[in-house]
Order: sequence, then C-alpha cells, then structure tokens
Amino acid sequence: MTNLQVVEQEFSQVPIIDISRLVSQTSNYSYVVADQIRQACQDYGFFYIVGHGVDEQLQEQLEHLSQQFFAQDIETKLKIRMPLGGRAWRGYFPVGNELTSGRPDLKEGIYFGAELEENHPLVKASIPMHGRNLFPSNIPQFRETVLEYMESMTKLGHTLMAGIALSLGLEDSYFADRYTKDPLILFRIFNYPSNPSLSESEWGVGKHTDYGVLTILKQDNVGGLQVKSKSGWIDAPPIPNSFVCNIGDMLDRMTQGLYRSTPHRVQNLSTSNRLSFPFFFDPNFNVEVKPIEMNDIVVNDDKSDRWDKASVHEFRGTYGDYLLGKVSKVFPELRQTVLESAE
Repeated sequence: MTNLQVVEQEFSQVPIIDISRLVSQTSNYSYVVADQIRQACQDYGFFYIVGHGVDEQLQEQLEHLSQQFFAQDIETKLKIRMPLGGRAWRGYFPVGNELTSGRPDLKEGIYFGAELEENHPLVKASIPMHGRNLFPSNIPQFRETVLEYMESMTKLGHTLMAGIALSLGLEDSYFADRYTKDPLILFRIFNYPSNPSLSESEWGVGKHTDYGVLTILKQDNVGGLQVKSKSGWIDAPPIPNSFVCNIGDMLDRMTQGLYRSTPHRVQNLSTSNRLSFPFFFDPNFNVEVKPIEMNDIVVNDDKSDRWDKASVHEFRGTYGDYLLGKVSKVFPELRQTVLESAE
C-alpha cells in the first residue's frame, strides 16, 4: 500500500485526484480525470490534487521565505502595508484587520496579484486590483520566488479549468475562450498564529465561500482547514505535495448550481503558527459571467442553502463588480480607495 493510500484511508473524506495525465495530456488523459473532477465537484466542491508537477523545491523555498517574513516585528512588516498598495489592493495586513462576515479574522497576511507595470493599459485606466506588488526588500529572493510560484500556479489553473470543462461535457477550451484566457490572478500568503486556547466561536478565518471559479491552496503541515460537507463539517488535513482545490461562486453561477461553491473555515488550535497559500484563478475582471447552457439542469434557489443567504444566480454585472462588492467588506478602511478608483 502506498503512503498516499494510507493517508486517504486514514483521514481524508475529500477526494484525492491524480491529475498527472491531465498535466501531461497523455492518450485518453481527459476522461478518467474529468470524471473524478465531476464527482468531486458535485459531492464536495473540494478535492485534493497530486501529480500536479509544481516544483517541490520552489514550494519549500516559498514556505521558508514566508516564515522569515512573518517572524519579523510588526513595524518591519508594516513597511509593505496594504494602504501603500492603493487601488492595486496589495501588501501586508496585521492580525485582526481582515473581516469575514463582519468579524475580525485571527490571521495576518500579504496580498499579491499579477505583476503589472505602470504603463500597462489596465493600470493606466485605474482598474482596481491591478498593478504592482509590494515585496519586502530585506528578504533576498522573496520577490522572485513569489512571482515564479504565481507563474507555475497560473499554468496549473489553466490545466485544471480544462479538466473542469471536460467534466461538464464541454470543449476543454470553454473557460479559456470565454473567461480565463487573461484571468484575474490573486494570491495570498496567510499566517495563522498559534492559539491552542481558541473557543469554538473564534476562527482564524470564519465560514465563507470563495468568489471566483477556482482556488488552489497550498497548506503547511499544521492543519486546521474544515469543509462543509453534506453530512457536516469535515477536516481537510495536509497531504504531502498536494494542493486543495475548491470551486468558487462564479463556477456555481456558471453551472447553475450543479457545482456548488462550498463554505469552509480555518481554526488553528495547534502550538505552531500555520501558513497557507491560497491562489485564486478567477475570470477576467471585465467579463460578464453567464450560465452555461446545459441540458436537464434545473436551478434551485440557493439562498436558503448558502451561508450568506445571497444567491449568486441573481447577480448581474461583470466579475469585477461582484468581486469589488465582496472585498470592500473585507477591508472596510480600504474600501473608499478602491471604489473611488472604480468610478
């Protein structure tokens, strides 16, 4: 029995999918993997991936440099604070500054996105959430490592979206042709401080769904991620050299509820800090997200089922409109900066 099989039997209810055939595009690569993705998206909205081909040394370097950054004093970390990023919505925030459902999260972090120069058309047009990143100048290779990691994850995002398209019986280029040829790329590095005495009502990040189409999460070995399954909350513990993938609100909307965006949360009850690296592969900021025409799919009103009682199927507008409406509630003090730049 392999180590992976032992892990799967021992504690993972969330499916584990080997996507190596999807990555390499070997003969008949599509159908077995696509079928596993379909089942996972319908049953859980979450799945692990292995065989993804992302360099392990790069991942280890990212984790090591992130530990260095968060070990610094608050004054040093605040040198790249988010208000300095302006409308690009980039930089560091301290513990308690990010809100989920109006409550402060018990985590700190750094926001990144695609690195765009000042002369890029979207930056010149003052489009929110586009621009330059803020990197710590005192940690060698931090900038290069983050940018290389985002490049690898963007490539993986395109591969996975092709698999998701196939899982829906669509051409593998369906999402790229309509939404993600030039995706909105958002990347976060979060640190959840050790807090073994947390109460049941205190969360590193509270119950929420993600906004876009696909999240690809790298976890360290501490654990703490929980997923809302049909039978209740279940753990999604770390599995070596895997990523946890979950679908977001826009894929829920596109599939008319066939693939539901699943609530999840984090609570770090360990004696160690917890690092996580969520990478968001989202539709282009300016595109209008529309339902996919699929036979025999009946949309049920999802308001009563959703954690926030808001239907993603009633939304009208671009993905940027949807995203700005969400993130402006996450950082109220930055809301005016971003929304003013959108007008």
